[in-house]
Amino acid sequence: MKKLSFAICACLLIVSAHAQWSPAGDRLKTEWTEKVDPQNVWPEYPRPLIERSLWLNLNGLWEYAVAPRGTAEPSGFEGKILVPFAIESSLSGVMKEVGEANELWYKREFTVPSNWKGKNVVLNFGAVDWKADVFVNDIMIGSHKGGYTPFSFDITPFLAGKSKHKLVVRVWDPTSRGYQPRGKQVNRPEGIWYTAVTGIWQTVWLEPVPDNHITAIKTISSIESGSLNVTVETSQGCRTNDIVEVKVTDKGRVVATAKGLAGSELRLGVENPTLWDTQNPYLYDMNVSVTSSGKVVDEVKSYTAFRKISTKRDANGIMRMQLNNKDLFHFGPLDQGWWPDGLYTAPTDEALLYDIKKTKEWGFNMIRKHVKVEPARWYYHCDREGILVWQDMPSGDLGNQWVSSEYNGGTDKKRTQESVDNFYREWKEIMDLCMSNPSVVVWVPFNEGWGQFNTEKAAEYTKTYDPSRLVNPASGGNHRPCGDMLDLHNYPRPSMYLFDPQRVNVLGEYGGIGLALENHLWWDKRNWGYVQFKNENEVTAEYVTYAKELQDLVKRGFSGAVYTQTTDVEGEVNGLMTYDRKKVKIIEAEVRKANQSVINELNK
Repeated sequence: MKKLSFAICACLLIVSAHAQWSPAGDRLKTEWTEKVDPQNVWPEYPRPLIERSLWLNLNGLWEYAVAPRGTAEPSGFEGKILVPFAIESSLSGVMKEVGEANELWYKREFTVPSNWKGKNVVLNFGAVDWKADVFVNDIMIGSHKGGYTPFSFDITPFLAGKSKHKLVVRVWDPTSRGYQPRGKQVNRPEGIWYTAVTGIWQTVWLEPVPDNHITAIKTISSIESGSLNVTVETSQGCRTNDIVEVKVTDKGRVVATAKGLAGSELRLGVENPTLWDTQNPYLYDMNVSVTSSGKVVDEVKSYTAFRKISTKRDANGIMRMQLNNKDLFHFGPLDQGWWPDGLYTAPTDEALLYDIKKTKEWGFNMIRKHVKVEPARWYYHCDREGILVWQDMPSGDLGNQWVSSEYNGGTDKKRTQESVDNFYREWKEIMDLCMSNPSVVVWVPFNEGWGQFNTEKAAEYTKTYDPSRLVNPASGGNHRPCGDMLDLHNYPRPSMYLFDPQRVNVLGEYGGIGLALENHLWWDKRNWGYVQFKNENEVTAEYVTYAKELQDLVKRGFSGAVYTQTTDVEGEVNGLMTYDRKKVKIIEAEVRKANQSVINELNK
């Protein structure tokens, strides 16, 4: 009877959770909408590069309230919201605007598992847009500004004397009213600008750790020397009685080890390492531990790879990008990472992986992640699938002049010091997030002059902070003679109207072939593409025509290209797939063949 009673109670809890939540609104949904379980939302461990075996997922139904900015915690909350989906999204179950005049409040309770006794408890957030203030048991424990990067707090001191704990998060996001990086979000979406995203939009979780625990791992490889430079940071820094150890394994066999103090760069040698590339994305497992007085006190799983991204002149004197010292044409779609049901957040991890797999199936070898940053698992999937990533800095503080067709044209924005400081702080956190992902090969600080400022300084800062990758200083922006490449934008056809003999030349955006498919549209009448066609045959024919023109431009000097775009996004219907991912709008075999011809042109 007891077992039966427990089963009945469990079923009632599940039914109750579903009764409190359902997708809001009647707009477009993906097939993964129906797979979202409010009792088990995004159950995958969210940080594959620093993975612990014990953790507690705090995703699920929280209480929420929207209140005027500057007021105290509401005495009553309005209802339930499904974390980690932004409040403006359908999957949040709310689908409500917040705006700069208001703050969004979240509240829930949690219980620390009994087997965590004697451990510190760390509260982790994948990302919260934009300013988050965190309270535990009515004590404000910290704040974070930045809509795209993870942050954590050791909440141990605030848990004493209680079994159930209250967690409250207060969020303020001015969206397009502020200077902060925000990408394509605006308060009034239209054209190329999309719905605002406010609040928690990535996984929230707890994990037990010792006093001195691993907080960051940075790995940079050298294929020439077969060495791997690893820097491990810990919560209490360099303590002489605590030793960090790194083990690299290949199919379970230890191939390299090193020990040292936290914060010091450890060098590990791997004999004849297997290189990571787009055809063979080979990953090595890595175990990182902290030992105190001969006892392992903290241990995490990670992974790494050997690969090199660089530039070199070819036999014709043209600067080319190289992967592992071999010329490689980078070709991929502009990927904005938006979802009709979850906005910034994919409905499930399966959905997140789907776009990457389709990109590979279409014959591309690269993705430009456009003015958005993804959860850590997205980069993990790119590492595993073997696709190169150009990572944009989300744009913000717009308003300066953009002149796309003139070399040294346009004006850099004169930002306030607060805006400048915030840019560099958030950009550093973004680079830190992706620093150890082998798939990420290019940093893009600016796009099309949107908020572009001090271009030379920003490019130099980026290259100095991470000399192991290439820097695309301004994709289609106000061009300055700095960084590793000159990036042109031209719609709809490929065009090379400028050429820099000293740097790599790429076509950072082109295409935009539009096809509006009924029953797969965000808007009824406000849809657009740079050119419009009536069916997949016409779209494919035009795509192949552009690919042949691009192939000719590869011979003349282009070393990379980005096609707009992976999917439709809200009013834009120029995706290779519809916004709901239910229809592919091209003849896939023909597009794959055309893409492979473009990529292979460089190696004829």
